[in-house]
Amino acid sequence: MTIQAVSLTPANPQLPSLNTQLAAGHPQLPPATQRDGHSWEPASACVPDCLPADGSLAQVGRARLAARLTGLMALLLATAVIIAALPLLPARRRGDFMRAAFLGVLRAVGVRLVHTGARRFDLGDEPASPNGGVLVVANHLSWLDILVLGAIQPMRMVAKREVRGWPVIGALAERAGTLFVDRAGLRALPTVVAQAAAALREGAVVGLFPEGTTWCGAARGVFRRAGFQAALDAGVPVRPVAQRMRLPDGTSTAVGAFIGEDTLLDSLLRVARLPELVIEVEILPPLLPEPGLDRRELARRAELAIAAATGVPAPAAVRPPHTPDLRRVTAA
Repeated sequence: MTIQAVSLTPANPQLPSLNTQLAAGHPQLPPATQRDGHSWEPASACVPDCLPADGSLAQVGRARLAARLTGLMALLLATAVIIAALPLLPARRRGDFMRAAFLGVLRAVGVRLVHTGARRFDLGDEPASPNGGVLVVANHLSWLDILVLGAIQPMRMVAKREVRGWPVIGALAERAGTLFVDRAGLRALPTVVAQAAAALREGAVVGLFPEGTTWCGAARGVFRRAGFQAALDAGVPVRPVAQRMRLPDGTSTAVGAFIGEDTLLDSLLRVARLPELVIEVEILPPLLPEPGLDRRELARRAELAIAAATGVPAPAAVRPPHTPDLRRVTAA
């Protein structure tokens, strides 16, 4: 199999403004100066109104919902017991267990995973990735994303530090070597980037959600550049991954999105009440290292690749290609 680099440049020079890139009627993200918190913190324009109205979708009965939640609790308890023994297992067996655990949680809450594109995130024995390391970047929709990606191939995620406190999922993430980051702070960011680069040099698959926060799927956020520096420092490819949520009839939906003031329990119950939620994951061609390629352009190419696959316009489409800049910088 021969793998070629992907080059994505908008064909139309008359590009629309960012606001017209959002779905019709979707709320707009206010300027950074008008948002709560620091201006560099990731922010989403998605609000509760992005979710389907209560009662607008078919739901399972109480008995089936109870059975799903009971099965989920039993699975989580069994997983919690096994987690303690994970370090004693060979690496391959650990990976098999992690995949099975993530897939089991998805099935327990009624999620069906549909996987297209490349079979795995890594490039195998391809010369483009001699040590096997690859940075996986995906659009961010939900708490389900970590489970979905991990069910395809175990990886070390870069995730918000709050994930560490999630029941069982947090423990699994920690055992998988997740790099936790404080999204509201910049001081620790260079350390996380350096840790990710070190893992990539050692041949790890590292996962990242460059938007920095979740969106509903009808609109998307700008890909932040800092994490892409790890791939450049390690000299490894970037693997864009497109995620879509659909109902069984193929209709796009935001019902599984984790947005606004949602709690993990709120989102979990909303998903578990559905007859089925389909999450489509398409593993796209890799973006290979190129001389002079900087992290801004690398992030832009990944953003456009995922936009083309999902059909949701990318904010990067309103920005011209960046002139290569070889300076190393540590904050997006």
